[in-house]
Amino acid sequence: MINTLLDKTKGDRWIWLIIILLSLISILTVYSATGTIAYNKGVTVEKYLLYKHVIFVILGIGMIYISHLLDYKYYAGISKILMIITIPLLLYTAAFGENINDASRWVKIPVIGLTFQTSDLAKLALITFLARMLTRKQENIKDVKKAFIPIMGSVCVVFVLIAWANLSTALMLFGVSILLLIIGRISIKQIMMVCAGGAVLLMFIVFLGPRAATYKSRINSFLHPEEQHSDKTYQADQSKIALATGGLFGKGPGNSTQRNFLPHPYSDFIFAIIVEEYGLMGALTMVVLYLVLLYRCVRIVTQSPKAFGALLAAGLSFSLTIQAFANMAVAVGLGPVTGVPLPLVSMGGTSILFTSIAFGIILSVSKDVEEKNSSKKVIIGEIPAMA
Repeated sequence: MINTLLDKTKGDRWIWLIIILLSLISILTVYSATGTIAYNKGVTVEKYLLYKHVIFVILGIGMIYISHLLDYKYYAGISKILMIITIPLLLYTAAFGENINDASRWVKIPVIGLTFQTSDLAKLALITFLARMLTRKQENIKDVKKAFIPIMGSVCVVFVLIAWANLSTALMLFGVSILLLIIGRISIKQIMMVCAGGAVLLMFIVFLGPRAATYKSRINSFLHPEEQHSDKTYQADQSKIALATGGLFGKGPGNSTQRNFLPHPYSDFIFAIIVEEYGLMGALTMVVLYLVLLYRCVRIVTQSPKAFGALLAAGLSFSLTIQAFANMAVAVGLGPVTGVPLPLVSMGGTSILFTSIAFGIILSVSKDVEEKNSSKKVIIGEIPAMA
């Protein structure tokens, strides 16, 4: 059975290796970082980890395998369905979502009682939908009514609905959308108009949105930490302590002390725990893994014979790597505190599952590239040599 599964496993081997390494790092670090929360819940770390993380990691790898087997062309049709589901779901979340950590980003799933972060679905839906729209509108890509307005309408609606409760995710998704517009040959003039409109929406949300006070506080704490009360900079300060005490090789697995002080050391600040326990070498390993991932994905983009496959791989890979470096930037003090998880490493069920689907789609495009390249080699090999 194992041999059968391995025979069906296709796609870029380097990306598969990165997936396995990130999953192992995730299990080791979350095991260490969940000590305090497990104690507060009155259970052992092993029990809490097994029920709340390892199962999701295994499910995630299963989702990668299943989604990579599906021909990536089918995701064009699926994206339309996802967008139809996503918009009402985001509206419902904004109005009736579960309030966790002062933000309504989650919807409770009936019967099983688990919470579901709708922005994770929205990211996947918008990127796949944009790839589909940009591919189909190439003949009229410069036409404002036929291409620009329909494409940007979807971007702006999703951006506003996510930004209402999760500005950092909305900004990253907006940035990925702009990159896709550039690759998709939207005119620079139109893109500048989009950026200007996005800036206006951003100012409105930051100063008048329901979390305006939180956003302004975090920006002020980042720009002027010396003027803030220690409570305002507590998370950033504890993260810096973890980084400073990590040294070159770290304190060793399971020896973190800042996990007892950092809020969410298993998700938002998991990179700080990695640096504390594995040192500078651990930090460099993480950076290299995501850079190699980006490089391998760019190779897939450049080799993909179809525009939809190229745009799909580009959008999803940009989303994953931008999110990864945003998380690491916050941990090292290069950005204001956000709730962005480290892809495939941070604890979080919906984040792991939707990140896994994104990896699976990228591998599906890679599989198609490999099949096209192998068929070309066979054809070339059959051409008789000239006498």
